[in-house]
Parts: sequence; structure tokens; C-alpha cells
Amino acid sequence: MSKTLKQVLNIVVFLGIGLLLIWLANHDMTAADRADIVAAFKRANYWLVLPAMIIGVFSHLFRAARWNLLIAPLGFKPRLINSFFSVMVGYLVNLGVPRVGEISRCAVLARYEKIPAEKLIGTLIAERAVDVVCLLLLILATIISQLALLGDLFQEKMIPLKQKIHNANYVQWLIGLVLLALLVLVLRWLFKKMGQIKLVQKVRAMARGVMEGLLSIGKMKNKWMFLTYTLLIWGAYFSMLYCGFFCLEETSHLGLKAAMAVLSMGSIGMIVTPGGIGAYPPLVQETLLLYNISKNVGKAFGWIIWLAQTILVITLGLISLICLPIVNRERKAA
Repeated sequence: MSKTLKQVLNIVVFLGIGLLLIWLANHDMTAADRADIVAAFKRANYWLVLPAMIIGVFSHLFRAARWNLLIAPLGFKPRLINSFFSVMVGYLVNLGVPRVGEISRCAVLARYEKIPAEKLIGTLIAERAVDVVCLLLLILATIISQLALLGDLFQEKMIPLKQKIHNANYVQWLIGLVLLALLVLVLRWLFKKMGQIKLVQKVRAMARGVMEGLLSIGKMKNKWMFLTYTLLIWGAYFSMLYCGFFCLEETSHLGLKAAMAVLSMGSIGMIVTPGGIGAYPPLVQETLLLYNISKNVGKAFGWIIWLAQTILVITLGLISLICLPIVNRERKAA
């Protein structure tokens, strides 16, 4: 299969997943639901979304500065403006061509800073490893800080199940145990076979890459500055969402814990599909239901924040494409 065909299939598959998720989240909406969502969009204060977008610019700038720290041990010192523009071009490309954004980011910086692209790709492994760990820590912190809320949700879901189990007769119990035993046997067989599957091998290789990336950070000279930039990046993501709450009256009372939960689930949505298309808004909506935000307001909020982030990426990405040749004109002439 040619590289072009693979890229086309990538676009079709991921765009198809995104569109399918949008359809699944909206196909059963009533006329009243649509009216509620449209009304929420109309009464939203978009001036209060603007500070969130400005914070978003800084999050990308911090990411570029952190990337420069990873590049420094390679013997190169790229200009921050070029690293920033490269990061934004990568995000822009990733919206249209899944999984190509990171390669594009490296290719752009390699072109303007004369750094071998293959060396730059290695730095992204460490970056990805740190972000995976940060997301896991965020999810863990969200769970620990909101055990009471999650406990109520667990109880709400488990009581009906417990009642069903209590009312089951001996035949149903026997069938259940047989099915459980079969499931254990099937899973055991699958685990043995899965080691030979290419996808599983790729996942294992990725896990090894994450570990290698984390170990490489430990050897950095500026590891504390790297940690500072990492905290600033995730702090900016958090602040963006918290500021976003104020654009709607119904979400303006939500606090820091709600922002943590929305950031956790929203980040997962961004991983599921390129740019979070189709995945981000419904995950945000479902999260906000835990805080007694109606499903329609939650859906509207999810789309407002997703659109703000996407517009920011498209705008900065296009500006970066225009500015890169201009900023580097003197270097090219030299």
C-alpha cells in the first residue's frame, strides 16, 4: 500500500469516526433539545471565551519553550519563534491529516533551523511520555479529590445491579458462573495469541518508548526548568477551562474540581479523534452531568470550548505558515 493511500485512508477513517460520534451524540435530539442548545449558544458571553483563548496561546508557547530544552542536548539552539510556529503548524496539520502533525512539526523546524528531522522526532517521544504521565496523574487527582461524588454515582449505578443479583435464581447463578469461566478461558487464550499481533507489538513498543523518554528526561541538565514548563502547560490548560465556565451563567458557579474533571475527560477526547472532533463535546457533556448541569447546556458548553480551541489552532497555524518564511528571510539570504 502506497504512503499516499495510507494517508487518505487515515483521514477517511478518523474523520469517519468523528462524524459517527457526532451522529451518535445528536441523532436522538428532539426539537426542544435543539432549541435549548441554540439558546445556550446565543446567550453565551463570547468575550469571556477570549481570555481562555489568550491563555491557550501561552500554553502553546510554553510547549515550544519546553521542546527547545529537549533539543538543546542534541547541540542545537532553535529560536523560540521558529519552535512555536512549528508546534502550531503541527497542530494545524493534525486536524486534517491524523498522526502526521508531529512529523510536520519536526519537518518545519528541521527546514528553518537546519536540524536533522530524525533527531527531532526522538525528542517527541520524551514529550509524549511526560504528557501521558501528566494526564494519568490528573485523572488520579480528580478521582481522589472527588471520591464522595464518584461514590454517589457508583452507588446509584450499583444498587439496581445488586437488586437484580439478589433476585436471581440458582439456574441464573449457574449460567452466570459458567459464562464467567468461559470468559476467563477466552481472555487467557487471547493474551497468548495477542503477543503475535502487530498492533499489540506496536503498543508494547510505544510503552517502551514512553519509558525511554522518561529516563532521558532524568539525564537532562535543565530538568527543573522542563518540569516548570510542563506545569505551566497543564496549568494553562486548566485555566482555559476554568475561564470558559464563565461564558455561560449555568456553568459560572463550577469550581476547580469540576475544571479538573472536564480537563481529564476532554483530554481523553482529544486523543480519541484528531483535534477531539466528535469526541470532546459529548465527553464534556457527560462529565458536566455529574455537577447537575443539564445535558443540553453541557453539550453547548462542550461545543463552545471545542470550537474556541479549534479556531485558535487554525488561526495560529495559518499565521505560522505565513510568518515562517518572513521571519527567516534574513537567514535564508545569508
